[in-house]
Amino acid sequence: MIDFVEGNYEAILAKKRLTSTQSTIFTFRSPYRFNSALNVRESKAVGPIKQNDYGAQYASDLDAKMEQNYRRLNNAFNRYLMDNDIKPSEAKAKIIGDLNASLTNCLDLEIDNIGNIEAGQGTIFFKKPDQQKPFEFNVLSSGEKEVVDILLDLYLRREDYSDSIFLIDEPELHINTSIQRKLLIEINKLVGPNCQIWITTHSIGFIRALQDELRDDCQVIQFKKDTKWASEPQVLYPMKNSRANWAQIFETAIDDLTGLISHKRIVYCEGIGKPGKDGLEKGMDAQVFNNIFNDKYRDTQFISSGGNTELDQRSEIAIAILTKVFSDIEIIVFKDRDSSSGRPTTLADRAVYLQNNPDNHRMMKRWEIENYLFDKELLKCYCFENNLVFDEAAYDAKITDIENQDVKGLVNFIRNFCGITTSITADKFKVTLSAYLREGTKVYAELEECVFQKDIR
Repeated sequence: MIDFVEGNYEAILAKKRLTSTQSTIFTFRSPYRFNSALNVRESKAVGPIKQNDYGAQYASDLDAKMEQNYRRLNNAFNRYLMDNDIKPSEAKAKIIGDLNASLTNCLDLEIDNIGNIEAGQGTIFFKKPDQQKPFEFNVLSSGEKEVVDILLDLYLRREDYSDSIFLIDEPELHINTSIQRKLLIEINKLVGPNCQIWITTHSIGFIRALQDELRDDCQVIQFKKDTKWASEPQVLYPMKNSRANWAQIFETAIDDLTGLISHKRIVYCEGIGKPGKDGLEKGMDAQVFNNIFNDKYRDTQFISSGGNTELDQRSEIAIAILTKVFSDIEIIVFKDRDSSSGRPTTLADRAVYLQNNPDNHRMMKRWEIENYLFDKELLKCYCFENNLVFDEAAYDAKITDIENQDVKGLVNFIRNFCGITTSITADKFKVTLSAYLREGTKVYAELEECVFQKDIR
């Protein structure tokens, strides 16, 4: 079942019928496209594109749109030429100028002319920067034909499909990875701002575009294995934009080559150094940091590496090895201010530590991570969004110095201050709280500065 912003499907259909655009709610492309040749020998009328009555009807159908779309492009050119009484070159600039803009962003070629059906040249002719003599569509590679086919179809639908849902099944077939990324960006440009694009893909290039250039415009639904898609109803939710989820997506796209995808920045922090089940991060500190900074610092991974001395040892090994393999990787060592085995460490001591250690070393201003998670600003936000009543007076009586006080063992008190009556798991509760330590709060700004800048104040 699909819900629309302006009502259910029947209501949208009735509204569309008033303008004879009821067939433009959805437009579909199957993954099976075959464009071996384009040689139109006679002119003939084609129905309005808003009828949406050609191409594939099912996902298993061959989606042959190229000949119909060539006829539409040719008709549009001739109609514009006659209606405006202009030179063919001027009509060409109008009709194929915008299409060439998209095409040249994907391929090293552009449309030179659209042939002449009456002269037995019913095809599209192209040229390349190093090949100025026009050559026909039929000599393009299968990948180039695929790109031309997709972009031409979307280009022709721009006016009549201004508030439609475009369903495109695996558009990357036959197209190499470097072009895939560019193609998705151009698809997004050609489809109107009031439209949606639903794409099924395993493409590394498409996934990279979704992760980078289109990250603020897209939502990704991950079809996880072991889910009973065929036998049980499922509600689809967009995945959280986290590094771990993207790693799973890439694992699907490139199988066991996932390990070749590296982060640009690795931050070693304190916490349980050994991985959990399936290699997942077991250390609470790293889970919390990844949860806090994943949206803004998507190329950064926090890794728990044991206690204070283990952190130094393991980070040194990583620096010695990884920086030789990945020249642009940055490795940061991030310590709690509780770095002297429980002995008092003042802000002055912190400044001395930072002044006398390598530039990649960082230290919290507060005692440890709990001093950020149990900050009053964060707890109030947590309680408000979960319909809980925060007991501020009791909090102030117990926690008198959130920056320097040892609050690690006060989880049960924090639970009571938040009005939580059930039992909770300490580490899980801390990870849950980390989702509320958001950009725009004072506590986030302070922690961000500690990690990503060497601030010795």
